[in-house]
Amino acid sequence: MNEAHGDDETLAEAFWGVARQLRQRTREALAPWDVTPSQARALGVLARHGVLRPGALAEHLRIAPRSATEVVDDLERRGLAERRPDPNDRRATLVALTPEGVRTGAAIRAARQAEADRFFADLDPADREQLARILRTLRG
Repeated sequence: MNEAHGDDETLAEAFWGVARQLRQRTREALAPWDVTPSQARALGVLARHGVLRPGALAEHLRIAPRSATEVVDDLERRGLAERRPDPNDRRATLVALTPEGVRTGAAIRAARQAEADRFFADLDPADREQLARILRTLRG
């Protein structure tokens, strides 16, 4: 912990301070692609899970279906995702990454990982492993 914060900083304050720093550095890492954090997360979900219905994408992103529609609209306008008819249900729509979406998602994932590696570089491997275990426990 930074000495400037002193011993009176609570665990929660320290956690939120680190979270803010990581969010800021992530925003900076996303700048070359001019995508919002929501768009980047949607690219990541689609890369991991493949073609999804918009409602399933919203669930993975933990956002309202209307918000997911807006994210998909933005990705579609940029040529990163496309809507397709569901071959199993003519009334349903699926969302899939385009080849450019796959490339952009992979580049963003690599940039975010490189930034996270730099961010946590001051921790030795045992501390990183312990922090990861603790955060997984808290996340549930």
